[in-house]
Amino acid sequence: MRPDDFSSPEQRVDFLDRLVDRLIDREGGYVDHADDAGGATRFGITERVARAHGYDGPMALLPRAEARAIYRRLYWLRPRFDEVAQVAPGVAAELFDTGANMGPAVAATFLQRALTALNRQGRDYPDLVPDGRIGPRTLAALRAFLEVRGDEGETVLLRALEALQGERYLRLAEKRPANESFLYGWLANRLGDRA
Repeated sequence: MRPDDFSSPEQRVDFLDRLVDRLIDREGGYVDHADDAGGATRFGITERVARAHGYDGPMALLPRAEARAIYRRLYWLRPRFDEVAQVAPGVAAELFDTGANMGPAVAATFLQRALTALNRQGRDYPDLVPDGRIGPRTLAALRAFLEVRGDEGETVLLRALEALQGERYLRLAEKRPANESFLYGWLANRLGDRA
């Protein structure tokens, strides 16, 4: 989807609905893996997150609609990935998926780091502070980057985001051997086209 195809509220809702549904389908139903530091999950939503957002029933019965609402609120609107989508929907899709797995601030930091490394020593736009928050400076840098680099630039930016994500997965497995239980799946299912 191109930014000019993303102008109506209906198109934005359809785009997000597809992202959330794909994510939920990949995450699957109820899981309580002994090696998962996050504990029990359903549709990829941890019990801690579900409780913090008002769900008080058994995790094995978390409704899909509740998971969708949590993803929309916490992993799309709050980190302002919806605003990224108005500039670069593919980048927003990548940030959403990464943010759902690693936290939205981590995904936003990846974007800021990549944009800074790709700004040709500040000639295209100023360096960003990698604070994990999408704001006017990050959005301006993204617009400037895409203006200079075009469609090929978006492809390169997506590769940079995935490289950062893959490196973090390897580091997580190295620091906590129990994460090796998940490394193969993370690399197989979390890196690649999300739009």
